[in-house]
This record gives sequence, structure tokens and C-alpha cells, in this order.
Amino acid sequence: MPHARRIEILAFPGVQLLDVAGPLQVFATANDLAAGPHRPYETALVARTTPIDSSAGLPLPAESLPSAETPLDTLVVAGGQGVDAACRDGDLVDWLRRRCGAARRTASVCSGAFLLAATGLLDGRRAVTHWGRCAQFARAYPAVRLDPDPIFVRDGAVWTSAGVTAGIDLALALVEEDLGRDHALAVARQLVVYLKRPGGQAQFSAVLTLQAGDGRFDRLHAWIRENLAADLSLPALAARAAMSPRSFSRHYREATGHTPARAVEEIRIEAARRLLEQGASVGRAARACGFGSEETLRRGFLRRVGTGPHAYRERFAG
Repeated sequence: MPHARRIEILAFPGVQLLDVAGPLQVFATANDLAAGPHRPYETALVARTTPIDSSAGLPLPAESLPSAETPLDTLVVAGGQGVDAACRDGDLVDWLRRRCGAARRTASVCSGAFLLAATGLLDGRRAVTHWGRCAQFARAYPAVRLDPDPIFVRDGAVWTSAGVTAGIDLALALVEEDLGRDHALAVARQLVVYLKRPGGQAQFSAVLTLQAGDGRFDRLHAWIRENLAADLSLPALAARAAMSPRSFSRHYREATGHTPARAVEEIRIEAARRLLEQGASVGRAARACGFGSEETLRRGFLRRVGTGPHAYRERFAG
């Protein structure tokens, strides 16, 4: 009978509860859905002290830190409010550095990337962390090739993920690597989560970003998303908002920080990305999202995504 893959999740005082619970539940569900008596994963929460008080106030029982040299399959470093103090714990950082060397692969969730970076493991590697801490991370660890946009990033045997729920996406990707896409899909269906957000997907949506203002145009944004192929020119949007084009343009920029034209393009690009991830052709995505032609979509992708729609589809289509 094959041995279960040992997966350890490292926690510390002030750990984000979902950074721990999300990946743990993915691996537990993968065990529940495994055929036959064999369970593919053996999971453990490890910490220097136990119980660990999570940032949500719920205490978490944990195993003591194992010997750093004991082999394991996967080490996952959680994040949370206590990560800064954990980075200053020299003994913990030293243990983590050696523990990473014993693992087949290493991963972090959210701000757990700070703790991984403190070991030097991320130097020269591409990595991601929670969008709200990217500026701090870039200042603290300039040797890391920080990419602030994706949900998760894989660089060799090292994986890093963005904020909180992205840890579930990361864990699903690990299950897919181990057990295949069908098993990962079954886990996602059981957990009623969206599988599978590709790692290159943006951390948060264009509409959510636009709604960070005062909310004056939330209904307009919802209408735009439902009518991507409609006339979304400045005069048409101004008429829908019952304003003159000049007044609409000024008020919209004050509320969102974007011009209407840029906002429309970002919403259309986001919708096109979803269609391409689902396997739609570039031509279909261009028509459905109001770009009119593949060339217009290509230029928008290059501006907003940094790659062309054909390359994006090849990489992320399910």
C-alpha cells in the first residue's frame, strides 16, 4: 500500500484561521473521496507552542515542531497578523529554513510568504502575497521577484499564494498535481468552490476595485457586466447615468479613480479572461465581451494582462 503524503501546516500566534482551515479541509476532503482504503494525505498542524491563538480568537491545537531533517512531502506556511513577530523569531526561521530543505515542495498562504522570504528560500524566485502587503513585502525582500497580481504562483518546487481564500485554490492545485484533475474537481464540487481559478487569475475583480469608491456607480457597473456587447461609449454611459458626458466623466473619475473608457476595458478584459479560461475561442470572447475584433481584444490584453489572448488561453483553459 502506498504511503500517505505527509503535509505539515506551520502556524504561529495570530495565524489567520482560514489560512489553516482552508487547505486542511481540501486535503481532508481529498482523503474522504479517495477510492479504496488508502488515504493520500496525512496532515498535521505544527507550531512552537500549543494551542495557537488564531487571529479570529479560536485556539488551535498543534503538534510540536518535528525534527527539521525528518522527510515530508509538503510544507505549507500559513499567514496572519502574527507573521511579523514570527519573522523576528530567529529559532523558528532557522527551523523553517532547514525544514524546507527536507520537503519535496514548500508553499505559503497569504502573508506566510513573509516567513518563507525570511529564510532566503524565495530569493531570485517569483512569488506572490496578499495584495494589501505587496508594497511592504517588496521593500523588505527586494531579492524576491514579487508579482502582485496572481492568485498563486509556482516557481519550481516552491508555491506562494495570495490572500486568505487563495489558499484553497493553491491546495486544489496541489491535489491536482498529486492525484489528477478529476480528483481535484471532485474535491471542489464537494466543497462547493469554483474550480479552478488559475494561478494567473487576478487577486480581485475589476468591478470590486471600481466599487472601492463611494458606490455612486455600483448599479451602472452591474449593468455594464450584463451588457458587455452594448454601446458602452462615454455618451451612452452618461445618458444611462442621467448626466451630461462632461459631468459624468468628471464625477466618475472622482468616484472610482478611473476614466469610464478604462473601466469599461478592464471589465471587458476580466470577462474575456473568464471565457478563455473556460475554453472559449478568442473570436468568441472578443464578440461576447464587446471588443468587436480579435485585434482589439489582443491590444487590450497586452495593455492589461501583459500577454496576448491566444497565449493566455493556451496556458489557462481548463
